[in-house]
Amino acid sequence: MQRRKLGGTDIAIAPLVFGGNVFGWTADEATSYALLDRFTERGFNAIDTADMYSAWVPGNSGGESETIIGKWLKRRGRRDDVVLITKVGLLERRKGLRAENILAAAEDSLRRLQTDHIDVYFAHTDDESVPLEETLTAFDRLVESGKVRAVGASNYSAARVREALDISAQKGLVRYEVLQPEYNLYDRHAFERELAPLAVERGLGVICYFALANGFLTGKYRGVEDLAGASRADLLRKYFDERGLRILAALREVADSLSATPAQVALAWLMAKPGVTAPIASATKLEQLDDLLGAAALRLPDEAIARLDRASA
Repeated sequence: MQRRKLGGTDIAIAPLVFGGNVFGWTADEATSYALLDRFTERGFNAIDTADMYSAWVPGNSGGESETIIGKWLKRRGRRDDVVLITKVGLLERRKGLRAENILAAAEDSLRRLQTDHIDVYFAHTDDESVPLEETLTAFDRLVESGKVRAVGASNYSAARVREALDISAQKGLVRYEVLQPEYNLYDRHAFERELAPLAVERGLGVICYFALANGFLTGKYRGVEDLAGASRADLLRKYFDERGLRILAALREVADSLSATPAQVALAWLMAKPGVTAPIASATKLEQLDDLLGAAALRLPDEAIARLDRASA
């Protein structure tokens, strides 16, 4: 499997990242281990998590996903063939991007992950109350100490990314090497207008979240009537407009022509997009994961990409 470099780093990842938000939520510890084993056995290597996963679950306080990954790593060994990605800034008790908070949160994450370094450490969301130079200086300290290999920006506007990159260049600080935006066949225009050109221009890596639009792009639901009883019904309802139904029809048409599934086609479309290093996707069952991993071997013909581009325009 051909791996892709993350921005200007020496970190290379397979073209699909496992989304660890499910660990400690919809995937218990044993299931999480089985999913991670299958993922890495198939040659994939990048795992995305955050300190706040999964604080939204009743009884959880955050850090559950990192803790499960850390236990799995300790049991498995071979730390260096896994790329660990985590984030800081949204966990209530470690909220924001003040320097002292970033440094403390990094220590918390390292302890839960049972490792001496994080491969990519993201600012989970922009914090305009903190000067960018302060945030970048804290990240620079972590990189200099060897506790972090590279840093990234999630949920930043193009203008703020550009400003951060300029500050890094002017002050000799580590720069954001990777972006993590929302991007999929349905939610595509915000990224494509400004962030995608910036990523290409500055040589930044991009790993995008909500790659399957909360499951809408799996094709599991054909219409609003199929949402009855679905756990994510409220999140999914917005996608079933005229454009969304047009996208689903195109996905099924392309999938049928290639003997693939809609989820595989939706992910392969992202993998083929200029500037995208890899999409993030989650699974809670091995058969779901196997389906998603199949996207990495799927090469969409130009006419299929054009068909999907038109449907989602």
